[in-house]
Amino acid sequence: MLEKFDAVLYDMDGVLIDSEPLWQDAEIDVFGRHGVLLTREDCATTMGLRVDEVVQHWYARRPWEGASCDSLVEEIVNEVINLVNSRGKAKPGVLQSLDVIASLGLSCGLASSSYLRIIQVVLEKLRIKDYFSVVHSAEFEKRGKPAPDVYLTAAREMGVEPHRCLVFEDSLNGVRAAKSAGMTCVAIPDPYSPREDLEAAADLSIETLSECDTSLFERLAELPS
Repeated sequence: MLEKFDAVLYDMDGVLIDSEPLWQDAEIDVFGRHGVLLTREDCATTMGLRVDEVVQHWYARRPWEGASCDSLVEEIVNEVINLVNSRGKAKPGVLQSLDVIASLGLSCGLASSSYLRIIQVVLEKLRIKDYFSVVHSAEFEKRGKPAPDVYLTAAREMGVEPHRCLVFEDSLNGVRAAKSAGMTCVAIPDPYSPREDLEAAADLSIETLSECDTSLFERLAELPS
């Protein structure tokens, strides 16, 4: 059943940690301070993008005066870190899935749109840093998700061919990135994601990482190559 994979790559926000509401709170608060009033529905349209791309997205549509885009990025990053430290919680099944993957002898990596210092805070908060052989942020790529760059770099750093990687994702932009990289992708629909579009784009869909067990890999083995 493991003939298809050498490695598993996790997205972080909405997959490992229940941080999408935290990102939305941070964006609504910071943009609001600068006169840009966002709703949760607005925030959902940029899920999976890098924070600098989110800021540029809204500046192109609702430009503000005064603060630079870079300064808003910094404000949002700092606010997300504060919220992760105070309210961050692991998504259901995270530790179980990581233990299953380790028991199967698969390499494990993380490829996130979040900036590296947020990733580091999350890994410390959840106490899961030692599970990952590679941690890579789209902060260091020219293009963020839905471009495949962050996943391709993570696979290269792990020494694994992209088609031998399984990805867990919760956003449509993330699923598109994984599939563009030539990887198998399991979607874990977030309440804020367009579920039908997400499930259509992914190879398989599960409700939580609690479903990551040997039977999941048996189901994946039956998918067409």
